[in-house]
Amino acid sequence: MSRTVSCPRVVVVGAGLAGTATAIRMLHFARRPVEIVLLERRTDYRSAGVAYHRNGNPWDHVFNIQAGRMSAFREDVLDFVHWANREADRGGWPAQWAEYEFTEPGPAPRRIFQDYLEQRLAEAAREAYPGVLLREVDGEAVDLVPTADGLGVELTVRPTGPQPTGTESTGAEYVLPAAHVVLATGLELKDLPFATEVLEHPRFLRHPYSADGVGRLAALPPEAEVVIVGSVLSAYDSAGLLLRQGHTGGIRLVSRTGTMFRAYPDTHEHGVLHLPCPSALLEPYRDREEFLGRVRAEWEAACAIVAREYPDIAPEVVAERVAKAWEPHLPAALDRIPSPELRALLDEFGTAIAALRVGAVQYTIDVIERSMDPGPVSLLVGAVQAVAPAVSGRLEVTVATADGKLAVEADLVVSNFGRESDYLRVDGELWRNLLRRGLVTPHERTGRGLDVDHRGVLLTRSGAPAGPLTAVGPLREGDEIVRNGRTGAFAFNLAAIKNHSIAVAAHVIEQLELPESGAASASDRPPVVPAARASRDLAESRTPDGTFEEAADPSFAHAVKLEVRRMATRTRVGRQQLDARLDALIGSLTAPDGTDGRRRLQVAVSRSAVRRLTDVSMTPRQLRRHLEIADADDTEDIEDIEDAEKAGVE
Repeated sequence: MSRTVSCPRVVVVGAGLAGTATAIRMLHFARRPVEIVLLERRTDYRSAGVAYHRNGNPWDHVFNIQAGRMSAFREDVLDFVHWANREADRGGWPAQWAEYEFTEPGPAPRRIFQDYLEQRLAEAAREAYPGVLLREVDGEAVDLVPTADGLGVELTVRPTGPQPTGTESTGAEYVLPAAHVVLATGLELKDLPFATEVLEHPRFLRHPYSADGVGRLAALPPEAEVVIVGSVLSAYDSAGLLLRQGHTGGIRLVSRTGTMFRAYPDTHEHGVLHLPCPSALLEPYRDREEFLGRVRAEWEAACAIVAREYPDIAPEVVAERVAKAWEPHLPAALDRIPSPELRALLDEFGTAIAALRVGAVQYTIDVIERSMDPGPVSLLVGAVQAVAPAVSGRLEVTVATADGKLAVEADLVVSNFGRESDYLRVDGELWRNLLRRGLVTPHERTGRGLDVDHRGVLLTRSGAPAGPLTAVGPLREGDEIVRNGRTGAFAFNLAAIKNHSIAVAAHVIEQLELPESGAASASDRPPVVPAARASRDLAESRTPDGTFEEAADPSFAHAVKLEVRRMATRTRVGRQQLDARLDALIGSLTAPDGTDGRRRLQVAVSRSAVRRLTDVSMTPRQLRRHLEIADADDTEDIEDIEDAEKAGVE
């Protein structure tokens, strides 16, 4: 797998959801030979990560959101549902799901998502252009160094499988040269200072999303007393697994905030409302109490508007609609908050914001709600201070509540997967080396994730690109908060990852296929257009991210439309046909000998297409019709769609 100029190599570090989605997009976007290496240290995490791998997700673990929102392709909203109903191999599925007809608003078992991503990755590799190759390699990235010329990266890999041919061995490790590296390392484990005494205790479960964790929950006696640290949706998975197997013993959900999630209505569909800007949030920041007062007032006013003007929206969904409508305005509001205060607000209200922004399917919520008061499930509001062995042989959990300290004994204590978002605290060899080399910078404003630019390029402390290095997924949490107004898990959920995968894949392919002379100048100069169109020079409509407004020139707008369709097309033949049309059109817009102008125009077209594909101001189905790529599988009649949109749904 040696790197050559004719066939550069891109290494994606991490083959979970984010890494797989980005690799799929690169396989779709690439026109010239490139080798895409998907590096993963855990074979069972491929095309899944911790959230979806089969060993850690029994059949009762379902997606928190509806099946219709689980497509890997934002522009093809029902792809996952269609796959589950038409393509999935149901051999070995339990009776509960074997004959189940999946629907857009309904549930789906989380574990089948690994099959879905594996098949879509294999499909993308089959349908890639000649010379566009996929390699899946087992190994752990432990260090990387940009080359002296800044045009490549030397990645140090510790093998967990056979060493690839053509690599330079360094004993137990080897060096994998690449033209670009995409970091898609996923969620990082949080240290648990309250549980240092019991991390290896047989009654303490640190990893509920593991084969061992699932097995221990399944083997627990039905009368056992259980404490689950947390009340977010991952805690519901553990509690639901116990309840569905007939658990009768007490199950305490211990939550610092007491936040509980709501169930979506059976007919719920994702929707986007356009509400007035919460202008009071744009006033100067004075102090926390005063700011929170403004937030509450604006929130109540916005909820009242939705209830009054969109009466068909279920009350359970109003908070989600308002939270989503506020996202475009939040960056300006957050910009007025001092960094220490912003960090404190995110720490204090992150879980509550997540509960406002998302619910869960009734399959998940109903079993919990039915078992509360007077059932076995109860909520204990307080912060866990310590978990220690008790004299009885059980574990004692000390909780600081509003009324003082409370000690609770349990036969099993389950700690939800706690994520560490501060990369100064992440314990991993790769991150220690990247920080030491100054190649990554913890996000200063939020303390969450790393500093990146608008396309996910990693930045040094000075704000300069760290090299041919990009990031997708949770690594971009802080940037998503301040740039796009996404908070909580929405900074790195599937919707965010879909957009990351598009933008990063397009950027990487741009750098490889339109190097330096074209790519660099695209953000500095306008594309060359025929002299007859000089009065409509596209430079007048250039945007800060290097794209160009489609309305500036009808032919340019048509080129962007073709590029959008090309990016959204999954068959090689379809992309080849669109490529030919796009090539001819761009040729007609540039001088016969204008090689540099042609490159710059291609970059501008590509960047504008990415901007349209990642537009979050509309729902995926609205986007699909807006981009004119809807097909017969979009089942709603136009009149039905328009009526639904007036009611605030897709």
